[in-house]
Amino acid sequence: MNAHLKKIIRFAIIAAIVAIGSYKTIQLEQAKQDNSVLAVETVTSPAGEALAQLTIKGRAPKTGYTRDAFGPGWQRTGDCDMRNFVLARDMSNETFVDLTCTVATGTLNDPYSGTTIYFLRGTATSDDVQIDHVVALSDAWQKGAQQLTYEQRVALANDPLELLAVNGDLNQQKGDGDAATWLPPNKSYRCDYVARQIAVKKKYSLWVTRSEYDAMVDILSSCPDQTIPN
Repeated sequence: MNAHLKKIIRFAIIAAIVAIGSYKTIQLEQAKQDNSVLAVETVTSPAGEALAQLTIKGRAPKTGYTRDAFGPGWQRTGDCDMRNFVLARDMSNETFVDLTCTVATGTLNDPYSGTTIYFLRGTATSDDVQIDHVVALSDAWQKGAQQLTYEQRVALANDPLELLAVNGDLNQQKGDGDAATWLPPNKSYRCDYVARQIAVKKKYSLWVTRSEYDAMVDILSSCPDQTIPN
């Protein structure tokens, strides 16, 4: 075999190796996008075990989302709406308007900031305490809720498991964020916060993105006994 032929064969072998490597790289990148074959970390706690049961997949388009897809507003239970139900549940020292369920004043130990907020009903003060959908509704929409029935979405939006009375400014700051993009500034509450999100997503068969899953694992690794709320 002459030197020229050896050179051609050598270049052909190198080209084949490069092609195989490129193909594997493309496969790996596709796997990352699909979140389908990459190994995932787990946490051996009740919350971690619940998280491991959630599907990991990409975020669906937000197309078609409106707040009304989850009902026109706060659902009423008996003579009380869910906003006032949650205010009364989460605050202490509350008083009521004319002996109704409408909360007039109260004290909130805000879980998101770790501070105390004195609630006073009024046009300029009511928003100091807001009711947060722990799993933001638009986030839920993009992770499975659009496949639920209308009645199931209304139930989700008004489920006490999904609702918390919190600092109004932080609720606005959170917006549509998931655990990968927003966490409560109060670090001591983050394990409970993530566990509640997992509980909601498990109950309503919602999924998580890979980045969201990784963020939750990172938080739960600091609280190995964390449970999920009922």
